[in-house]
Amino acid sequence: MTATHRIVFLDRDSLIANVRRPAFAHTWTEHDATRAGEAVARLRDARATIAITNKVPLSAEDLAQLPDLKLIAVAATGTNIIDLAAATRRGIVVTNIRNYAVHTLPEHTFALILALRRQLVAYRADIEAGLWQKSERFCLFGHPVSDLAGSRLGLLGYGVLGKATAQIARAFGMEVIVHNRSPLPDAAADGVREASFDEVLETSDVVSLHLPLTEQTRNMISAKEMIRMKRNALLINTARGGLVDEVALADALRSGLIAGAGVDVLVTEPPPADNVLLNLRLPNFILTPHSAWASTQAMQTLADQLIDNIEAWAAGAPRNVVT
Repeated sequence: MTATHRIVFLDRDSLIANVRRPAFAHTWTEHDATRAGEAVARLRDARATIAITNKVPLSAEDLAQLPDLKLIAVAATGTNIIDLAAATRRGIVVTNIRNYAVHTLPEHTFALILALRRQLVAYRADIEAGLWQKSERFCLFGHPVSDLAGSRLGLLGYGVLGKATAQIARAFGMEVIVHNRSPLPDAAADGVREASFDEVLETSDVVSLHLPLTEQTRNMISAKEMIRMKRNALLINTARGGLVDEVALADALRSGLIAGAGVDVLVTEPPPADNVLLNLRLPNFILTPHSAWASTQAMQTLADQLIDNIEAWAAGAPRNVVT
């Protein structure tokens, strides 16, 4: 360890929170944003020993040009922006943020579910078109509204976020079934039931994804999976964009293969202008701009944990280590 660490935050504007300075000798440089091609120069010129990045990638080729780098503190949970194998080979520790979105993301998930089940987008469009004003009755019908109570939520993934989502679902009176990569010894105590992937797809009224993006989970929901879902089912993805085949989802919504979808994440972010979901204008589809994680409270928790991770590493007791 050097006496004074040199810290460079590559994309400070990605975090709207108070980021305290670490309680050890250091220099601090921050950039509002950094393009991928600028990262090496900014870290090398500062002779950074610690890099903080939220979404700025660091490849094996980048790391090879940064001999001073000792720690990459990722200001997010996902670490697919870092070549972890290369970091390990070079002895660079990578840390991430965990469990900070335990309230904000499940709440956003249910905001999407409720908006779709209650047809909020469709009815707002009807009011804007003047249909209620012309109605012969005191109320306006036209879109079926469904209660959550008594319906089935199928969760794919049951980590901290999946578990918090299940708790909200049970408060609404929903039955919860879960398919997880590893067994769930506490499933019964949580009031949920383990199920196969097939059962989740084929019997759930709402399917919600709470999984990391890996080569095994990429496009895990494609056309052949959506064909097996109930026609009145909703698909919710607040996890990672690559989990769902975007073209297949657009086709399924246009054809009525599933009843609706709520999506907070896309394969490429920010999305190009021709993204198929960005341009989908349907009352049964809601797209939000990767904002499920970003409550004021969650971002401050993230910022505090980010510096906790850096201080723990500097003290020789690293935590939340990925490599």
